[in-house]
Amino acid sequence: MFLRSLTITSDDKVIRDIIFHNGLNLIIDETPKSKQIATGNNVGKTTVLKLIDFCLGSSPKNIYIDPETKKDEYLLVKDFLINKNVLITLILTTDLNDETANNIKIERNFLPRTKHIRKINGKNYTEDEFELKLNELIFPEHSSEKPTFRQIISHNIRYKDEHLNNTLKTLDKFTSDVEYEALYLYLFNCDYKDGNSKQAILGKINQEYTYKNRLEREQTKTAYESSLSLIEIEIERLNRQKSKLNINENFERDLAELSQLKYEINKSGSLINKLKIRRDTIIEAGNELSSDKTDIDISQLQLIYKQATDNINTIQKSFSDLVNYHNRMLDEKIKFITAELPTLEKNIAEHNLALRDLLAKEKELTALLATSDTFEELENLISELNENYRQKGEYENIIKQISEVESSIKNYNIDLELIDKQLFSEEFEQTVKNQVNKFNMYFSQISNALYGEKYAIKYDKVTNRKNQRLYKFSAFNTNLSSGKKQGEISCFDIAYTLFADSEEIPCLHFLLNDKKELMHHNQLLKISNLVIQHNIQFVASILKDKLPSELNNPDYFTVILSQEEKLFRIENQ
Repeated sequence: MFLRSLTITSDDKVIRDIIFHNGLNLIIDETPKSKQIATGNNVGKTTVLKLIDFCLGSSPKNIYIDPETKKDEYLLVKDFLINKNVLITLILTTDLNDETANNIKIERNFLPRTKHIRKINGKNYTEDEFELKLNELIFPEHSSEKPTFRQIISHNIRYKDEHLNNTLKTLDKFTSDVEYEALYLYLFNCDYKDGNSKQAILGKINQEYTYKNRLEREQTKTAYESSLSLIEIEIERLNRQKSKLNINENFERDLAELSQLKYEINKSGSLINKLKIRRDTIIEAGNELSSDKTDIDISQLQLIYKQATDNINTIQKSFSDLVNYHNRMLDEKIKFITAELPTLEKNIAEHNLALRDLLAKEKELTALLATSDTFEELENLISELNENYRQKGEYENIIKQISEVESSIKNYNIDLELIDKQLFSEEFEQTVKNQVNKFNMYFSQISNALYGEKYAIKYDKVTNRKNQRLYKFSAFNTNLSSGKKQGEISCFDIAYTLFADSEEIPCLHFLLNDKKELMHHNQLLKISNLVIQHNIQFVASILKDKLPSELNNPDYFTVILSQEEKLFRIENQ
């Protein structure tokens, strides 16, 4: 897919109509150098890149939030986008040189709720549906939930600092190595069908560890076991002391029965609490997934879909297939997570009934013992025994719960090991090695052409702190200046496009780059030649006075901005 155009309109009035072409597309700021310092150089170069990203699913906040503070808003821009009902339209095409080529028309605005526009080819979508539809159109053979559409295209869109300084780490800082593994196995065309299963199992393992940490918030399992041993010794001592008291036979029997009842009551109560914690944890996880579920009235959309199929013969999948697929994925996850709930509810109900009976017996027996002449004499001893029995029941239940969690983690790790057995088999590793080598052929050629150096990607089989194995990908060169790092990044992005084409992997044929003034003139010139030669669009923002003379040519300019002519032309509205 190529960029054909980006249009900014306000109530049907065109503010900007940006037309893209093959090869180098420069977003120029021609503000004089002296004025750049005085004004901060905020003319909208980076915003052009952000608007393209916005049309591909990023948050609207990226357009008007200060990237440094992540909180402060550019209210002038935000109010303009909302109050002027600004609409952004992006046209993607399969062939820039063919007016009859298949196009994707994407429209988004900044209004809230029911006034929000999030359209693809004239049809409005919810936020979740929007990304799924883009994935279906641009990567039709990719049906797995991970990597996501946004993850796949992340290396094509570089305007945030983390994207400008990292060749492979193109996702947010909270992304796990497991997600990066799934992303690059997909990008390098390594046939890996268990990515969803692996991440689902890892999610369950993390959930079990969270529950285990709650149980061990005060002490570890071994500490509870040691404490339980001491309690049992103390109970034996108290029982020996009690046996030496001068009491009648009936009193001894009733007292022993009461002690046992106290123990059973506390043990039962503690077990019920732990079962409820377990149930609530599962319900929370299930609710989180349920909140992501798309609920669409398919019958209401039937007429719209019929009109679409009449007009667009290339539609092969129904909208309901897309929604149903997404919902089935979530239903399977919810079913997987909540499978234990019926058993837990049954156990809680049964233990509540048993506890009610125990409490009734305790009340009856306590009343009987209270009438004994020796009850006052034994009061302190009974209290101490009861406290020890209470702690014993509580600790036994906690130990049992921790043991069950450890067993679950062990079983999930066995499932994970079965996946890893295939993932880390000699056959699959050879596939990874072959694909990385294929990619490196392009990567080294491009980097050699730009820098006279040969960059490459490597993979390492690593074990993380949770003892989970994974493939970790990295570039050879890591200690470079900012300009040269951008060169490495550009080499990677260009090389991946060539690799994807050779492997017949669908990909975006445009690369968005910010701050290209950090790159040396020679490399920028070479990039210009490379991208036109290999049919790639390279969209870059740059200060005009930083341009090499060879590129200071209107043929390379896509949009020209300045302090007097900013992107949104707010001052002229």
